[in-house]
Amino acid sequence: MITLPTDLRDIALRPGDDGFADAREIFNSRTSENTPSVILGARDASDVLAVARHAGETSTPLAVRAGGHGVDGTAMPDGALVADLSGLTSIDVDPSTGVVRLGAGVLLRDMDAALIAHGLVVPSGTVSTTGIAGLTLGGGIGYLMRRYGATVDNLLSCSVVTLDGRLVTASERENPDLFWALRGGGGNFGVVTEFEFRARPLAREVAAGFLLFPLDQAPEVLAGLREYLPRAPRELAVVAALTQCPPLPPVPPEFHGRPVLMPIVVHSGDPSSVPSVLDALAGLGRPVASAVAPMPWTEANRMLDVIAPPGRRYYSKGGYLTELDDATIDVVVRNTASAPAPSTPPLPSTVQNLWAMGGAVSDDVAEDAMAFSREGASWLWESVTEWDDARDDATYRGWLDGLRGELTPHLRSNSYVNLSTDHGPTWRRGVWGSPEKYQRLVTAKTTWDPHNLLRYNKNIKPR
Repeated sequence: MITLPTDLRDIALRPGDDGFADAREIFNSRTSENTPSVILGARDASDVLAVARHAGETSTPLAVRAGGHGVDGTAMPDGALVADLSGLTSIDVDPSTGVVRLGAGVLLRDMDAALIAHGLVVPSGTVSTTGIAGLTLGGGIGYLMRRYGATVDNLLSCSVVTLDGRLVTASERENPDLFWALRGGGGNFGVVTEFEFRARPLAREVAAGFLLFPLDQAPEVLAGLREYLPRAPRELAVVAALTQCPPLPPVPPEFHGRPVLMPIVVHSGDPSSVPSVLDALAGLGRPVASAVAPMPWTEANRMLDVIAPPGRRYYSKGGYLTELDDATIDVVVRNTASAPAPSTPPLPSTVQNLWAMGGAVSDDVAEDAMAFSREGASWLWESVTEWDDARDDATYRGWLDGLRGELTPHLRSNSYVNLSTDHGPTWRRGVWGSPEKYQRLVTAKTTWDPHNLLRYNKNIKPR
């Protein structure tokens, strides 16, 4: 049993306590059988300092829960001491400078609503229940990355609690080695309690929605996207989703539940250019539905919420593609056709997303500027399976493992860590890019967490 000092007992929840079950819940229920020994619900940075100091003094491994959205489900490990940061929800916006400070427990839906009121945005993810902390520490991609870069490309500083119980600032000027590592290296180095960003201007309304193509058109449409997107405006985001079609209103009923290609489109630029862009995209094939229209940014950036509800069993894999060649297209289309049926219709149980890179995320930041890697990536492939019954684990995990195995020869060794379950130490040595970058991460880990107390993550071991 984990013992606690008296100054932590009033924020502690143990199994059987009122509120423990609710505090233990995270997005991915695949690890719901795990039961932490104690969850410490931090109210402010001083609570986090006390938790980290206790972990360091007692050599107790420490798990961290912020948004609780991580695909590995490591926020609530069995038998662990957990620092719960979900209560750190402060949002401070300075419209005159565009500087935003966000507590580690802030969710994207709350950030988007607070910032767009000032005509501002921090580039982020695409599911509104995602937490800003885990998203940022892994890199952060979404609909605005071609225009404004990854989330970490807009990060100015972090307030970090260290494992020896100090509160330090990490920025280009203060502790730059830590700042370099935090931008993509995950929660390996300290507990971030607050993030400072440079927000970007954005209209309150964007054009967003989807086109729908039958799966037999997918090869020609994906080949067309391959040719079109390198010359498309940075304000255009396209995520080519191959999935079982949900029963959306503009879709003919005969396509409901069938495997389809559904390019998700967000255009955040001049509204007058949207019709020509949509004509170009529709002209890549013969769409059976088109549902791209003006909508508030807060709605556009939660379109995927409907197919990513909390509490299901999730399993995800991803990787970068140097190019979207014909062989890769063949693999993703064939595996879409052979995917297992949805476990709980009308929700799909399998999706493959092909994210178009390019623009700011690819060209405006040097590969070695931070831990987050994007070198050589023209596309990001991501596949997610989701289901409800543990008895179906082998079906959905087996499909995705087979797909990933077939696609492996086409994937780069570097990748985006947030959109894939952990593949183990060999994979981790390449996921951040060059061997030199990985050694730099090891050095930072050895400096800031030499005893590897922050190990419930895609772990970088100290020397």
